[in-house]
Amino acid sequence: MNWKMADRAEKMNPSVIREILKVTEKPGIISFAGGLPSPKTFPIAAFTKACANVLGSDGEAALQYAASEGYGPLREWVAASLPWDIDPAQVLITTGSQQALDLIAKILIDKDSRVLVETPTYLGALQAFTPMEPEFVSVASNAGGIDLQDLAAKAAGARFLYLLPNFQNPTGNSMNEASRAALSAAAARLGVPIIEDNPYGDLWFDAPPPLPLTARNPEGCIYMGSFSKTLAPGLRLGFLVAPKALYPKLLQAKQAADLHTPSFNQRMVHEVLKDGFLDQHVPTIRALYKAQRDAMLAALEANLAGSGVTWNKPDGGMFLWLKLPKGMNAVDLLPLAVERNVAYVPGAPFYSGTPEHNTLRLSFVTSTVEQINTGIAALAQVFRENQR
Repeated sequence: MNWKMADRAEKMNPSVIREILKVTEKPGIISFAGGLPSPKTFPIAAFTKACANVLGSDGEAALQYAASEGYGPLREWVAASLPWDIDPAQVLITTGSQQALDLIAKILIDKDSRVLVETPTYLGALQAFTPMEPEFVSVASNAGGIDLQDLAAKAAGARFLYLLPNFQNPTGNSMNEASRAALSAAAARLGVPIIEDNPYGDLWFDAPPPLPLTARNPEGCIYMGSFSKTLAPGLRLGFLVAPKALYPKLLQAKQAADLHTPSFNQRMVHEVLKDGFLDQHVPTIRALYKAQRDAMLAALEANLAGSGVTWNKPDGGMFLWLKLPKGMNAVDLLPLAVERNVAYVPGAPFYSGTPEHNTLRLSFVTSTVEQINTGIAALAQVFRENQR
């Protein structure tokens, strides 16, 4: 048969991270590559109990088709959990927050639409947006957030600005209060809507992050959240909060995509959450991840101090960001690292424009302290042997 691919299909590319993860299946590999939560944090006992309760109390409804908007009590829980006034009718439950990106792309992006992104930005967002054939425009960014002068220079005609203000993937950086206030005001003045992606915001170590951007201008933002990092990614459960003017089209895109997110999963999550479970559970995740971040920072200091390699100290989340000396290429060095049984994600794929090839992302949450020490020592050896 002579299958003819749609033009948008030609724009689709495999996830670089997923391809790298295939390499890490090699026995003995210490992987700092994946953006996976630690399985130690999965509340298996709570879900075992919730499963029995949901099936026992309303099993027929839990296993039946359901409303595309999502399970009503879970939507109400989401609205009540966020720090601004939200009508539950603005909450759409999605099949992971990745689906929210896909739905947003379908209703907001036309061919050649200008889409503003951070530098660097989340690779999964680039993948979700690319089939709609936008014009990606990278806005200069640093550890404090968006460069507002650069934003103003590039804002004309932009459909939206996509960003992760809390413990960003890939860098681990967070926007402070002053930066958020200034960005919110600038975006409103420039007429640039904001897509605020917040999968990591609950994973702070010492102090919670400032108020979300959406809370400052609800009509100018779409807010995205996820249960993957605080409960379990296998549930594929996320949500978005949208202005009422946009919600009907997002709902129609959702109906066309999958009718609804699995109602059984939604009911189980609500059963777990309804009595304040996260108040006890999430602090245990924070404590674990903070200890592993500290171990990685200590290992980097012990092995790479004075080498010309630099890194940040994230205040939460799952990642930190390394810069190698100029002239070094993290993509080229990855096979050499794998030969030493350690893996990471090169930074280049996270750039929508000109990449910085001397950058890389490390995840600290799925490795033990012993593995972190061994893996960082091996990476340091690779970097030293190949420094130009």
